[in-house]
Amino acid sequence: MAQVKVYKGTSNYSGNIICTLNNDNVYKKTSSYSGDIICNINDTKIYKERSSYSGDVLFTIKDGKVYKGTSNYSGNIVMTIKDSKIYKKTSNYSGDIIATIRDGKVYTGTSNYSGDIEFTISDMITIEEFVAIWYAVKYSW
Repeated sequence: MAQVKVYKGTSNYSGNIICTLNNDNVYKKTSSYSGDIICNINDTKIYKERSSYSGDVLFTIKDGKVYKGTSNYSGNIVMTIKDSKIYKKTSNYSGDIIATIRDGKVYTGTSNYSGDIEFTISDMITIEEFVAIWYAVKYSW
């Protein structure tokens, strides 16, 4: 599988790479060094750094719902991903849209304005890969 690069805003300049997805690992910037792994994907779970320990599960993804840790309890849903939209918790209300994914670009809220592009993903990815990238972009700085 080819590396997937995640750029700031609308950029495709290598100096603006936030993280790189390669072989189920999300690395800082353009690194491929194991010490620079932000998180890793194993099946439907996103783990902290290089861990595979159940206590280090950051998120579990099931049916478009993103649960905190290993939980499957509805009260632990962090966000719902449906129809290229990311909603707060279990909501499907348009006022609760956190971001919109369109053509590899992630926009703030329901915007389609280029100035509201938070980051650009260089290739097609799975929902689990998206959640790992979202974590790297939003929480690892």
